[in-house]
Amino acid sequence: MKVIFLKDVKGKGKKGEIKNVADGYAHNFLLKQGLAKEATQANMSSLNAQKKKEEKMAEEELEQAKKLKESLEKITVELSAKSGEGGRLFGSITSKQIAEALQKSHNLKIDKRKIELHDAIRALGYTKVPVKLHSEVTASLNVHVKEGN
Repeated sequence: MKVIFLKDVKGKGKKGEIKNVADGYAHNFLLKQGLAKEATQANMSSLNAQKKKEEKMAEEELEQAKKLKESLEKITVELSAKSGEGGRLFGSITSKQIAEALQKSHNLKIDKRKIELHDAIRALGYTKVPVKLHSEVTASLNVHVKEGN
């Protein structure tokens, strides 16, 4: 029997796949548990429509990420911190502080986990910080740390 998987089933198939399985397995397990539905013509066409919709959504998400990248690369986030000799900071600037400064000064909400700061900023000056907006789009944000009180 041909079925369309609605959820991932270990060893059998992933969500959205169409596979041939034993009739008893399909009737007694997959269909009863709501893990799959019969691959009728109507169900196949609805699956195709859903896939097209998901592709369109993914495309729109990518476009939004590209637009956000353009605007982020024009911005310089300014933060102030206390520093000692040679421009070394007392403490450090973290991705959380950068995200909060972006929200406050430029009204852009970026999740702190998307800011790929490998090591906290510990010196005054300009730093380029990568921000992963999408699996294919990474922006470079300018962060300026200046002497504060």
